[in-house]
Amino acid sequence: MDSVTLMNMMRNRMINVQFRDLSYEVKLGFCKPRKQILKGLNGFFRGTELTAIMGPSGSGKSTLLNILSGFQEGKYTGKVEYLDSGSKQKSNSSKETRKQLCYIQQTDNLHGFFTVYEIMMITSYLKLNRTVSHESRQMLIAKILETLSLSQTKETRVSRLSGGQRKRLSIALEIIDNPPVMFLDEPTTGLDSMSSHQCVSVLKTLARAGRTIICTIHQPSAAIYQMFDHIYLLVDGHCMYHSSPNDTIEYFAQQGLQCPQYHNPADYMLEVVTREYGNYDEQLIATAKCLDWPKGEEECSREPSNNVKVLNDDQMLSPPSELTRFWVLLQRYAILAYRDYSTVRVKIVLHFLVAVLLGLLFEQAGNDGSKTISNISYMQVTTLYLFYTGMMPAVLKFPLEVNILRKERFNNWYQLKTYYVATMVCMLPFQIIFAFIYSFVSYFMTSQPLEYSRFLMYLLVAILTNLTSEAIGLWLGALFNPINGIFIGSVIACIMLSLTGFMIFFIHMPKFFKYISYVNIHRYIFDGLVYAVYNNREKLPCPTIYCHYRMPNTILEELSMSKSIFWVDVAILFAFLIMFRILAYVTLKRRLSKID
Repeated sequence: MDSVTLMNMMRNRMINVQFRDLSYEVKLGFCKPRKQILKGLNGFFRGTELTAIMGPSGSGKSTLLNILSGFQEGKYTGKVEYLDSGSKQKSNSSKETRKQLCYIQQTDNLHGFFTVYEIMMITSYLKLNRTVSHESRQMLIAKILETLSLSQTKETRVSRLSGGQRKRLSIALEIIDNPPVMFLDEPTTGLDSMSSHQCVSVLKTLARAGRTIICTIHQPSAAIYQMFDHIYLLVDGHCMYHSSPNDTIEYFAQQGLQCPQYHNPADYMLEVVTREYGNYDEQLIATAKCLDWPKGEEECSREPSNNVKVLNDDQMLSPPSELTRFWVLLQRYAILAYRDYSTVRVKIVLHFLVAVLLGLLFEQAGNDGSKTISNISYMQVTTLYLFYTGMMPAVLKFPLEVNILRKERFNNWYQLKTYYVATMVCMLPFQIIFAFIYSFVSYFMTSQPLEYSRFLMYLLVAILTNLTSEAIGLWLGALFNPINGIFIGSVIACIMLSLTGFMIFFIHMPKFFKYISYVNIHRYIFDGLVYAVYNNREKLPCPTIYCHYRMPNTILEELSMSKSIFWVDVAILFAFLIMFRILAYVTLKRRLSKID
């Protein structure tokens, strides 16, 4: 598809949003009464209009926005409909409708290591079909950046953008595939007056192009208030006003509430509903219900302006396949790993330095019969070190990315399984590199047996340790917040360490704990490392007259490892790896279904 064809797709399908008798309540806690957040709301939001849902804090603005967008998956009563310019109504729960919506959260959840152009191009490959040429994508991105006044920041990294620029970039990313309905939660929060005005102006322009744009806003300035086409005032779960901002002063005057001259109508409206002039709640609720509502599917929306080009529904570009998205995500995370020094480079250096430290500390331990216990201690340290350094960074991964993931997944950038597999595949070579660097340096510095088979067995256990501990960390990160995840992970590592069979031999361990040790991952890591070094090995050199552990089988018998089978240890570690990978995915999916 060439650029001319893409840019000539002029007309967007306009969708009106209608809801009737919408109520929602939440449970405050165990054995506590339920609180009703929304109370029988009715509303109709037109295409080509910029609608503001206003109200004081706690009035239910975000709850209403979340329900209309489908971002909040909960049981509510009432009906939400998307009306396609008079055609057949679509249910809010239908997958087809959900794919046409986008939700821009209050916080700008973006990767800061990309430039504006890079993140726009990556997003275009996640949203637009492969049939769109690279040149067409460049022209589309240039047009969007020009419309949102971001052309000058094209080569600027996202982390260096101002608050207003980041907000506009969030909008730019979502309109690449031209969603007909856009929801925004407090788009002006944290912005100065100029940035807020620019942001709302952008939304006004996008609405005029044929989109239905609905946003929540707390207390706009008078200039910004007049820029909206429709105001929906929400107080304590009730609608108290729904009309044009131009009608606000006259409407309240009819209720005996005269707005002072030169006073911001938005401020005055909020002062009234917060009872600064008396309790007018019942009067305003009753009057709001008597206001005329549009007739739903019979309502004609205004024509979209022709100065902004948008996609035709009949020629709507189909999204790319999940396989295509997988490769795009893989490239994205590879770039992130390269640019984020803490992800790879610092870890490589530290693994090397720790390996050198242990090599100096346990010098000649692997080839000296008098240092056998020290060598076993080295393998115990290796078990803990590889497990801990593999698990702890992974505990932080999902908590740091969950907001980005929730936004991108909801807005149909990709499926969760695609993201999960891409991140897993991207980190796989790095975990192998970390294990190899540590194992190679420490193995030879501690004078372990110079046999390829033994080193490869040792390395295989080290790699499985890194991968399994990373899977456990991902599971803990999906299950807990970072502080609790790190604490619980540390406790788990310490408990596992005490049940490996070296801190206390299995023959001295109470039977109860001995049975528990069979589900201890550290046991199989430690067993695999010791087996790789000592099984079927000849006598060790002994610098003294007598070395009790000169015969390797002696230490294996004392550690109850004489009957161990290396490939059983490997199979069990691999089974733990698969199990915790699945647990992490299921837990993450469940977490994403909830709103924090």
